[in-house]
Amino acid sequence: MDIMVDELQERLEVKEQVFLCDVREPYEHEEFNIGGELIPLGSLPANISKMPSDKDEEIVVYCRSGGRSGMAKQFLEQHGYTNVRNLVGGMLEWQRRFVSSK
Repeated sequence: MDIMVDELQERLEVKEQVFLCDVREPYEHEEFNIGGELIPLGSLPANISKMPSDKDEEIVVYCRSGGRSGMAKQFLEQHGYTNVRNLVGGMLEWQRRFVSSK
């Protein structure tokens, strides 16, 4: 099941433990990020060891708009991860909801 930016933002605000995986490129991560582990989609297979060892732990993957993170979610599920959620709308939606309004 995917996750909406509102739900994730609320959970991060109360310091809930969530493994965040940013599958964008380094330059995108530098421009704006929410603190996730940067593992660009193309390097995910080589860096799968950076994922939680507990394959049932919740992982939220995100990218710019949700496309690359959707592919990352599929890849992780194919490798036995059972609780992977794609951030709907990605960082574009996050910035639209929480950054632009300030």
